[in-house]
Amino acid sequence: MVDKPHRRVLMTTDSVGGVWTYSLELIRALAPHNVHFYLATMGAAITLQQRQELVALTNVTVYESEYQLEWMDNPWAEVDQAGEWLLELSEQLNPDLIHLNNFCHGQLPWNKPVLMVIHSCVQTWWRALKSENAPSNWNTYFERVRDGLHAADLVIAPTQAMLEEATAVYGQFTKKKVINNGRDPHAFHFGQKEPFIFSMGRVWDEAKNIALLTQVADQVSWPIYIAGDAVHPSTGDNKLFKNVHFLGKLSQREVADWLSRASLYVLPAMYEPFGLSILEAAFSGCALVLGKINSLKEIWGTSAEYVNTNDAYGLATILQKLIKDEFLRNIMACRAVKKAQDYTTELMAQEYLQAYASLPKREAVIAPDPVETL
Repeated sequence: MVDKPHRRVLMTTDSVGGVWTYSLELIRALAPHNVHFYLATMGAAITLQQRQELVALTNVTVYESEYQLEWMDNPWAEVDQAGEWLLELSEQLNPDLIHLNNFCHGQLPWNKPVLMVIHSCVQTWWRALKSENAPSNWNTYFERVRDGLHAADLVIAPTQAMLEEATAVYGQFTKKKVINNGRDPHAFHFGQKEPFIFSMGRVWDEAKNIALLTQVADQVSWPIYIAGDAVHPSTGDNKLFKNVHFLGKLSQREVADWLSRASLYVLPAMYEPFGLSILEAAFSGCALVLGKINSLKEIWGTSAEYVNTNDAYGLATILQKLIKDEFLRNIMACRAVKKAQDYTTELMAQEYLQAYASLPKREAVIAPDPVETL
């Protein structure tokens, strides 16, 4: 006899990027707690690799779509169509709560408690990278994201820094909470460390700031390997750098193998609300060199070395110091491994169980029988 789930959750997810990894980690971690997820996918078609990841999960029913998300170009017609689709799913499935990993559907007439997670957003990204508000062509985005956030019963961010940045842009939320993201440490392992630097990201991604690492590649004595493409998807430009080896898109297993062998993991990010790749590197025993931004300092404290995000000389100096000083490198790797234990999937799951339980109950309103008058 199979127990009925204690809680049924309709969750939206973005099939492009880290939100997908977050969603599957949470679903997997809540399986022992008898939570069943109805996963509504948007953004792009699910890949073969993603389908294989889903097959391994026992507590999820998947509903696929390719509706555009609010951060994409001219998405609003599809965003509204997605809203109608989601409401139909909710009526059909009758979940206990709605878990939104996007913004603009927060204000739909769910008649269910709504939890919304701020993974990142265009407005805070723009402020972090450009030191100014996003231009006027993002006004519709701003208004719809703001309205969605303020309609949610509970707003969650992966760091206090991200929550404060969002509050500065969109105003105070009725109820808010920080729940750190997590990863399963058993998905990563230590190997024999080798003399190379590893990173993950696209070289044209301003937020990840991989470009700063490529600038100093010829100034460090170890080779640099980057999981990502050197070819820009829009322009076709192919960036070539001395001492930099682009590995293209890697599977999760391939990433874990590279991290197990890498001595240093470097991400001089200018904008990173949490940074799952950094956590993966820490579980794999890499010493960390990160961008000096509030979110990363909040998460890693003294367990990482930091560099100003526009300081190529400073980055080269830190990398050479760690390359030459094996003792310091090992100390920093041990600190990262220890700190990573604060961000396991199981800890994240416990926090979300409490968040789900804290949501207000919303029962359907039943109209009273009409009173007959004489």
